[in-house]
Amino acid sequence: MSRLTFTVAAVIAAGVALTGCSKNRDVPTQLAPSKMTMIGVNSYLWRAAVDTLSFAPLVTADSNGGVIVTDWYSNPRTPGERVKLTVSILDQDLRADALRVAASRQVNQGGSWVDAPVAAATVQKLEDIILTRARDLRRTTVGG
Repeated sequence: MSRLTFTVAAVIAAGVALTGCSKNRDVPTQLAPSKMTMIGVNSYLWRAAVDTLSFAPLVTADSNGGVIVTDWYSNPRTPGERVKLTVSILDQDLRADALRVAASRQVNQGGSWVDAPVAAATVQKLEDIILTRARDLRRTTVGG
């Protein structure tokens, strides 16, 4: 084997060996802005849900599982009625179907709390408020 052939073979071998050490350009270096960041669910939906439910005392707020549960809350203007809310964030993307709100309502009848129906529009309105807030948070964070 000539010296030139040996040198070329050594350069090719070194080049092949070093390509395994190069950075994989197919792996994304950043998450998309609508995806999760440091928590297990979409951070904009999470923050918007916590902000929106801040009027009620929280029983559970699990950012990895994406579940927020409030304690019973009575509006001072309607003391004979109380609500309990559960918000579930189901996805890492900022999408309408990544959010689910459930509500329980009770009314005071003769000193006892009795289950009462919740208007579907109430739950829908709360979902809309959270989604709008999440989109606003994303818009201000991403810059437009």
